[in-house]
Amino acid sequence: MIKPDKWIKKMALENKMIEPFEQSQVRKGISFGVSCYGYDMRVANEFKIFTGANTSFIDPKNFEAKSFQEITVEDHILLPPNSFALARSVEYFRIPRTILTVCFGKSTYARCGVLVNVTPFEPEWEGFVTMSISNTAPLPVKVYANEGIAQVLFLESNEACEISYADKKGKYQAQQQITLPKI
Repeated sequence: MIKPDKWIKKMALENKMIEPFEQSQVRKGISFGVSCYGYDMRVANEFKIFTGANTSFIDPKNFEAKSFQEITVEDHILLPPNSFALARSVEYFRIPRTILTVCFGKSTYARCGVLVNVTPFEPEWEGFVTMSISNTAPLPVKVYANEGIAQVLFLESNEACEISYADKKGKYQAQQQITLPKI
């Protein structure tokens, strides 16, 4: 049996599953790269911080883009208390047909009241990951660009799925930027 970290390296290099791909854990700032059983992805320097301006409620079927303040930073954002931001990963993912992923926020942020929500990457989904970063703390929290934000775990099946995300022409396929809800 191949060791999990070696399996991730093999899949990433042979299938261009993660680009750019860091073959070991980088411990500069909040860590990223290959870990024992997964890959710690980074958050890019582009954010959409929810302000709630010009809206009295959030409707996922008719989402108001003007409810966000778009910012690009060099180092970090200051995420307001009890708020959230949308962001994207630094890495571009191409998930093979036999793989499903789940993703969890890194403990460094969780211990500060920051929750990272990313839905599973389905078989044959590809793109930059759009993630929701929530600050549940009563104070602003720094979120550092180009550093680790969440760990992706890869679950492999011994047979390919019948209908992949690409087969069903998923609405978030090959996203290149932070993507708002779509119907």
